Amino acid sequence: MADPATYRPKPGEIPTDPGVYRFRDEHGRIIYVGKAKNLRSRLNSYFANPATLLPKTHAMVHHAASVQWTIVGSELEALQLEYTWIKEFAPRYNLAFRDDKTYPYLAVSMSEKFPRVQVMRGERRKGTKYFGPYTAGAIRETMDTLLRVFPVRSCSVGVLRRAERSGRPCLLGYIDKCAAPCVGRISVQDHKALAQDFCDFMGGEGTRFIKTLEKKMAGAVSELDYEQAARLRDDIIALRKVFERNAVVLSEDTNADIFAVEQDDLEAAVQVFFVRGGRIRGQRGWVVEKVEDASDAQLWEHLMQQAYGAEAHQQDAIPRQILVPELPTNHEYLTQWLGGLRQGKVSIKVPQRGEKAALMDTVQANAHQAMALHKSRRAGDLTTRSLALQELQEALELPMPLLRIECYDISHVQGTNVVASMVVVEDGLAKKGEYRKFAITGEAAIDDTASMYDVITRRFRNYLNEKEARATTVAASGEVAAAGIPGQEAADTPTSKFAYPPNLVVVDGGVPQVNAASRALADLGITDVAVIGLAKRLEEVWVPESDFPVILPRSSEGLYLLQRIRDEAHRFAITFHRAKRGKAMTASVLDTVPGLGTAKQKAVLDHFGSMKKVRGATAEELTKVKGVGPVLARSIHESLRTGVEGEAPAPAVNMTTGEILD
Repeated sequence: MADPATYRPKPGEIPTDPGVYRFRDEHGRIIYVGKAKNLRSRLNSYFANPATLLPKTHAMVHHAASVQWTIVGSELEALQLEYTWIKEFAPRYNLAFRDDKTYPYLAVSMSEKFPRVQVMRGERRKGTKYFGPYTAGAIRETMDTLLRVFPVRSCSVGVLRRAERSGRPCLLGYIDKCAAPCVGRISVQDHKALAQDFCDFMGGEGTRFIKTLEKKMAGAVSELDYEQAARLRDDIIALRKVFERNAVVLSEDTNADIFAVEQDDLEAAVQVFFVRGGRIRGQRGWVVEKVEDASDAQLWEHLMQQAYGAEAHQQDAIPRQILVPELPTNHEYLTQWLGGLRQGKVSIKVPQRGEKAALMDTVQANAHQAMALHKSRRAGDLTTRSLALQELQEALELPMPLLRIECYDISHVQGTNVVASMVVVEDGLAKKGEYRKFAITGEAAIDDTASMYDVITRRFRNYLNEKEARATTVAASGEVAAAGIPGQEAADTPTSKFAYPPNLVVVDGGVPQVNAASRALADLGITDVAVIGLAKRLEEVWVPESDFPVILPRSSEGLYLLQRIRDEAHRFAITFHRAKRGKAMTASVLDTVPGLGTAKQKAVLDHFGSMKKVRGATAEELTKVKGVGPVLARSIHESLRTGVEGEAPAPAVNMTTGEILD
């Protein structure tokens, strides 16, 4: 671990202006981003007596190897720049959100030709309106009920295209839960208007729609059209069922998000109620790790920044009013920033009395319960991961904590279709976004040791190349430092895919595989990465150039962690190998047609739908396929009609299973 004194800026170097600062580790990776009204005052607090720092702040400053800063014109600019860099570089020591569950939203894709109503999770998409979040059961019931009154399309793209080709709607069209725009029962404009009515109802205008239907029902009764009146009556009941599901808690013109938090020294559990049209439309909860010894007001500033910044492209995600237990620091600048994202006025207030204060007490009770539940669920898991990493470090006698572990596995069938996998674990948790696959060919595919040497060499050669590229960037920016601007040693570039090396490399295998991986690292001149192997038979841990394995107890959490990593690497490699093998072993008669490549084969099959229809097509019909001209069309037609010695050509077959792919 680095000593903060080795990279502490000299007295007087740090300016007293507002700005944004970044802590970097020894590899140049940004591990923390912060902002300050006075950079000198804020940064000096990190280099105070280590005993006064919070555990995570202590770990961060000892993990870092340098600190940089950027001066800005105002606190508002600092707020915006801090958020931008946090989203771009994802520093590991900044507030990390962990949702207590992934809440679904009711979404309407208004940007499509035929807008679609669906349940969605995850990142928001541009041009789609979202309502919620809801619990999983409630959202399905709500959607099913509303489709009776607002029969908007809810089918997938594949079902829509199939209905358009066949001229017949899907089941929902037959039972009147879809207006069937796919077959022309409703025009594009009318269907979009129907989708807009759906959005207006979900946005809080339920009373208007119910009153309109009541007038229509009265008109149908006066005209003695009792069947129509009965249908309208059922629609009114359905709308009331959805509209009254959430109790009215505030006046109907109230649109607000109400926050509360329960915290201890290390973590904070946040709860928010979404009130739209005076009704509680949804609830969300998450837990954040507190990095700095920040006040409650500073914590609220970070929460506002991250809770709404991720939804900046959804203006309706930010309400007119945000209610919090305590005003965040710089709340004037936050109000300006959120107003710019929403493109409308936003106010941040602390309710003192009345209905809003009473509702905040309810949100606070939810936060208290969420914190208790989080501690009970996470205590064992967090303790187990920490214990496993500590046991491995001690058993392997490694000087550095195992912040990052990479595991490699080779997969093949009798030396064919050789592939390798790399899985990544940070702080005991899998980082699937950094998994990698390797295809191995040539001399490297002779045996497992050659394959392992090849994969390790390729992975760490990429790391060295990217490290050299960063060094070149730093050298090129030396003129900035020469100009007397401190803290600007390197240009900020996003982390590359191989830029961050592991503390430990785990290979699936025994002594030969371990020695091959170790030799690959030595040939590249890398000496600060430990290598071990986990042999399947007795689950022995092997280290390079050792005659005896390291034996971990069967009940060791460290051994369990290694097994889970090894099994994940094996699963990932097998998945890639099967995909590659299946692709290689699929043969088709179209492969024999001169001038017909893979892309055009796909185009032909997509156009006709099956090989049977391709064989029955005329040369003129084949020319209707994009990219197929008259000459190629005749070649395809003759190849499929002629076959071998006048026989019909063989169908496409999967050579592994024998399944006919026609």
